[in-house]
Amino acid sequence: MSCPIRSIEGQDGEQLGEEVGMLYGEYLMLDKILKAQRMLSEQNNQPVHDEHLFIVTHQAYELWFKQIIYELDSIRNIFSDVLEESQTLEILKRLNRVVLILKVLVDQVMILETMTPLDFMDFRCYLRPASGFQSLQFRLLENKLGVRQENRVKYNQNYVKVFGNDPKALEEIEKSEKEPSLTDLVQRWLERTPGLEMEGFDFWGKYQRAVARLLEEQKILAEAETSESLKRYKLNDLEKRREVYESIFKPEVHQALVARGERRFSHKALQGSIMITFYRDEPRFSQPHQILTLLMDIDSLITKWRYNHVLMVQRMIGSSQLGTGGSSGYQYLRSTLSDRYKVFVDLFNLSTFLIPRSYIPSLTTSMRSHLCNWRTAGNDVIVTNGN
Repeated sequence: MSCPIRSIEGQDGEQLGEEVGMLYGEYLMLDKILKAQRMLSEQNNQPVHDEHLFIVTHQAYELWFKQIIYELDSIRNIFSDVLEESQTLEILKRLNRVVLILKVLVDQVMILETMTPLDFMDFRCYLRPASGFQSLQFRLLENKLGVRQENRVKYNQNYVKVFGNDPKALEEIEKSEKEPSLTDLVQRWLERTPGLEMEGFDFWGKYQRAVARLLEEQKILAEAETSESLKRYKLNDLEKRREVYESIFKPEVHQALVARGERRFSHKALQGSIMITFYRDEPRFSQPHQILTLLMDIDSLITKWRYNHVLMVQRMIGSSQLGTGGSSGYQYLRSTLSDRYKVFVDLFNLSTFLIPRSYIPSLTTSMRSHLCNWRTAGNDVIVTNGN
């Protein structure tokens, strides 16, 4: 399909070009976008200068939310299908794009902070009962990432009350909750990490034996301490570390932590993420490790955005006023900063289970060959380039 062609003439009749499509404003539909700033203060004959800034900034947020959702949907589609090496690069590119957009959103809060609390008070009354909680796109974004309904604070769970008069919005939210989230798809991908198989390299078994050797050697060193108080301190610390490792080596303990909401990944997915972290310098694990890093970046930046938003709200309305939508305002927003809203919290905690490089099990010749020849069979973590 060829692009539309339109001939445009200059002021003196000279032709400016043969292959000219829509004008800039037409293509971007600027007539609609730039006329979408309705200032209620102006309509009430009491114009407030900063209301315009407030509207434009939040409209910009919504446009960026739309782009993030567009990228997330495409990434989820790739993960849902057979994953090829060229697609892994595409996932990296799109995740990095989401990260850069979120950095813009974090910094965008500073623009709103050029407005003083008194400036905001001049038009805040026009907002009620509108609230950022009513941003459909942000709810969809959270759901598509993997924020679970049970992990939301109580006020943040009642969609029907907020979107009850918009059946289409409720339908979109319900659909986003039922579809596999990015977290779900990443877990399935990690569960197929090559090398976890008992009959193959058996990374998990080798890792457990390496941890046992490390702890035993450190116990010997601790018991050799001449200072009784230092010996007790080191032995107590060693016992705590042993319990931490047992929480991943014993599936029933891990599952109990998942049930309590302290972990999100399945036991197999956690194993895959630890293996990728250990062998990230291997060519076949490099891209998967980059993906895990970008997923943590996304979680970090959303948390930073929430934090900046919380500080701005406290600065504008204090800590006690109710939000325009009926929430507790600052108190409610502060509660969204906890780990319950981090969808990739397990990736942040991987450092807990690291061991010194010298203890990491070396890849065998057969395992290296296995990685080089690994072929995808339903969305596997590592794939061959055919060489």
